[in-house]
Parts: sequence; C-alpha cells; structure tokens
Amino acid sequence: MEVYSILIKLLILGPTGSMGKLISNLALKDNEIDVVAACDVTHIGDDLGFISGVNDPNKIKISDINYLQEVIVETKPDVVVDFTVAKATEKNCKICVENGIKCVIGTTAMTQDFLDEFEKLVKTKKAPAVISPNMATGVNILFKMASILTKYLNDWDIEIIETHHNRKQDNFSGTSLKILDTICEALEVKKEDITKYGRTRGKGLREKGAKNEIGIHCIRAGDIVGEHKIIYAGSGEYIELKHTAINRNCFATGAIRAIKFIAKQKENKIFEMKDVLNL
Repeated sequence: MEVYSILIKLLILGPTGSMGKLISNLALKDNEIDVVAACDVTHIGDDLGFISGVNDPNKIKISDINYLQEVIVETKPDVVVDFTVAKATEKNCKICVENGIKCVIGTTAMTQDFLDEFEKLVKTKKAPAVISPNMATGVNILFKMASILTKYLNDWDIEIIETHHNRKQDNFSGTSLKILDTICEALEVKKEDITKYGRTRGKGLREKGAKNEIGIHCIRAGDIVGEHKIIYAGSGEYIELKHTAINRNCFATGAIRAIKFIAKQKENKIFEMKDVLNL
C-alpha cells in the first residue's frame, strides 16, 4: 500500500447520518487521513469521535453547516466527503469545489442540471471529484459484469429488481438506475425508449428481447440494507446476477478508497468508482 508523506486533510459532511458515522469512524482511525472538520445540521458542538464511536485524539467538534465557508477557510481541507441528501449536496459541494476542494459524493437523486454545472466547476476550479451512487466494491463489479453479459444476451428479456429499507426516500435507487444505464449503453439504446418502471395489468404480450423492453422494479420493506438483482431470461433458462449488502460497511470502505484515490488525481474531471477500482 502506498503511504502518504502528507496526510489527506478531510472534511466530512453529514457525520451524524448512518453513512456519515461509518465514514467518520473509518477516517478517524486511518493513518493516511487527518479529519480536520465535520459539518452537519444537528449535534452542533458535539464531539465527532463520540458520535462515530471512536476515541478521537483530535477532538473534532461538529460545526454548523450554515458556516461551511468559514470552516473551509479555517481548516483548509484537501477532500470533502458527502453522503447526505440531494438538496444539501447540491448546495454544499458546490461551495467546496468553488474553493478548490476535491469531492467524494455518494449522494443519489441529484438533478442533471446540478451535475452539468458541477462538472464545469470541477474543470474551471481544478478540483476533480468522485461521484457514485454506490461505492461498494461488489456492486461496481456487478456493473462491469452486466456490461459484458448484456452484449451476449441482447435478445433475452432483462428485468432489474432492487430492494431497500422502508425509510429510503428515492424511487428508484441510484444503483438500480446505474444498472439500467449500464445495460442500455451495452445495448446501444436510449433508456427512455425501452424502460418500463414497474408493471400494471394490461392486455397482450410484450415484444421479446431487451431491445424492446427492460423492466425495473423497487421494493421498500423493513430494514433491508440493499439488494440489486438482474434477471436475464431466455427460452428454458435464465441467469441471475445479484448483489446483497449485509450492512453499510461496504459503502463506507469504498468511500475511504475513493478519498485516497481522488487525493492523488491531477486530471480535472469527474471520476466513477470503476476508476477508483481500476475496472
């Protein structure tokens, strides 16, 4: 493993959320990362180490996100990590990149208008970023396998099914939409031409094959962390690709890898986890 002579100065946004706590816990214990600040809308003034379950020798206190610009000026972070909600990310990560801070973003459901504007800022402010709807290693391997398998099975039926806990706000998940994009890219078709979001009772049989229709479905139930399944069905046989997240540690571990990756990048562009994992 490469050892940094200079620690990565990290700013954590949303450290009191489910993902924020996990990322904070790993970052505070990592000998290549120096957590210099954390900002949120709750637990202002509380000890980050206590919130994330780490005996933090740096004694970082959680700052008010409304004073993000002041925090940036005072602490001068190299990288910011954000796994909050779209509205907050669109506001706060814009401030960060305008200050030349590299971003790692795991937030989903951001608008295309923001992403287009953000990409321009990344280039003009020379602050590359990693944006991914899912930073788990296994999920990104699933994306890669789907891109390969789809090319061989383009005349089979394809269905995408995703399952998450009942508190998840976005339908469909960013990961399932990424799977859909990956499949449509492999098929060389526009997703708006062939995608069926859920199914309702209707008459008649659909045309056969993925180029005519892809179904995507979501389930919200209990405390399921996340499951994504792709079904490729032909005549008398089918193939099923599935990823199951047992807990959120896989996402947090991926975020730490992304932080270390983006800290070294000089090319001013938006990277994906496939770049981080060299896929």
